[in-house]
Amino acid sequence: MKKGEILEGIIENIEFPNKGIVWVKEEAAEEPVRVIVKNGMPGQKVRFQINKKRKNRCEGRLLEVLEKSEKETREPVCDEFPACGGCMYQTMAYEEQLAMKAGQVQTLIEEALIRGGQVKAGAPDQADYIFEGIQGSPLEFGYRNKMEFSFGDAVKDGPLTLGLHKKGSTYDVLTTGDCKIVHEDFTKILTAVLAYCQEQQLSYYRKMSHQGYLRHLLVRRAQTTGDILVNLVTSSQIKHDFTELVRRLLSLELEGHITGILHIINDSLADVVQSDETRILYGKDYFYETILGLKFKITPFSFFQTNSLGAEMLYSAARSYIGDTKDMTVFDLYSGTGTIAQILADVSKKVIGVEIVEEAVEAAKENAVLNHLDNCHFIAGDVLKVLDDVEEKPDFIVLDPPRDGIHPKALEKIIQYQVPKMVYISCKPSSLARDLEALLAGGYCVERVRCIDMFPGTVHVETVVLLSQQKPDDTIEIDLDLDELDATSAELKATYQEIKDYVLKEFGLKVSSLYISQVKRKCGIEVGENYNLPKSENARVPQCPKEKEDAIKAALKYYAMI
Repeated sequence: MKKGEILEGIIENIEFPNKGIVWVKEEAAEEPVRVIVKNGMPGQKVRFQINKKRKNRCEGRLLEVLEKSEKETREPVCDEFPACGGCMYQTMAYEEQLAMKAGQVQTLIEEALIRGGQVKAGAPDQADYIFEGIQGSPLEFGYRNKMEFSFGDAVKDGPLTLGLHKKGSTYDVLTTGDCKIVHEDFTKILTAVLAYCQEQQLSYYRKMSHQGYLRHLLVRRAQTTGDILVNLVTSSQIKHDFTELVRRLLSLELEGHITGILHIINDSLADVVQSDETRILYGKDYFYETILGLKFKITPFSFFQTNSLGAEMLYSAARSYIGDTKDMTVFDLYSGTGTIAQILADVSKKVIGVEIVEEAVEAAKENAVLNHLDNCHFIAGDVLKVLDDVEEKPDFIVLDPPRDGIHPKALEKIIQYQVPKMVYISCKPSSLARDLEALLAGGYCVERVRCIDMFPGTVHVETVVLLSQQKPDDTIEIDLDLDELDATSAELKATYQEIKDYVLKEFGLKVSSLYISQVKRKCGIEVGENYNLPKSENARVPQCPKEKEDAIKAALKYYAMI
């Protein structure tokens, strides 16, 4: 197999987020070669070109779908499929999409738990936790309450387009006039804005030369009220009167109603939607959305879950995991606009939210006043730094980090609070799996996991995890009693703490007293009869992972104990 070679094969399965696995037989190899081909569906026969080849990894670029998958049981619902990669699974039945996503998350979670030693007694290859499956979105189509459309062209120097980027391209823009993941009001507004800009012969902003006028169309629509904000984003290179566009937009026959039309000036060189200046052409620059009985003010740049009805499911699941927080101080870390904090405020003594985006913190404070909540306190700053300055100690922690998860040093500080339970809400299960391994090493175990599909048709999925601290009553004894130990001379050569310090220094790994005692027993070193044994018969006892076992053995050799 060579780089550039064109091959064919069947996608056996999809790993998160969109990694299709194709097994290719080579004459020179005894075993088939595993090739990752992105953006396909399980069961499709595809043609692909090898574009990356390393010793332990091969990747191919999808060129063509030769045969449809048996899971593709329906026709595409929009004109731009599959060129637009936004909702690539739309030809799969929704039940199949849910099963695939649940399987992807379950695999990642269980691999992390097995590596971390949270396994069933006598079954080291089976994770010991409860997986509660996946809940589907209340709406499969028309679920998004926000969309950022880009101006551009579908081919170089072609006519003006307005919509979404072509799959795999940062430049080509497809006019998505019948996009089905947004309400029909969105596409009516898009069509009207595009027609007006084409008539006026307005140029679009070119990212490389930084020349041009039209940049983005940002539309937000409240699920509960139908209120709509229309935001036209341009550079300042042209002065243009949009009075006629405002008239056309207000005359559209919409199910909802436009409450504000804004002209946002953005001269940033980066291809992001931001405001150097905002001009209100009509109405106001906000509306209100309601989630679980709470009211939230939404502005053009507010951070808010893009599926309002799905968000109610997500937060209801999180609240059921959190349970009773009466008389508790709750930390809501990575709190965004404070949605979770405010949902918990009524049943908590105090909620402290920490969020790095200052605008989100200001919105959280405003929303708390709007909902008459006086026990919510929001802090703007990096969780890693803010926790050093917060005097209160939490009784419960909610984690809702960005896609990349939690900084390892911040995670260490979170673990140090030793709260009995935590809830982790994740929008990227691969980051979640990585963080769970650190939490397991820090003395926590995963009790329950539930997936929430907030983004039908796409590769994305939310996951809610309940974690609890390992307790002596249901896991292990870690008190050291020399009378119980009947310690041998070999054991006395190094304390448990000295072994932990050695492993951390030499291997960068944290190991527990439980793991050390397990390895000692394997090596024939006597430990006390009751030391590090569970108190109950059916207790969950984490087993030492191979990597840590090898590191502990190295420490035992260093101290001449084996």
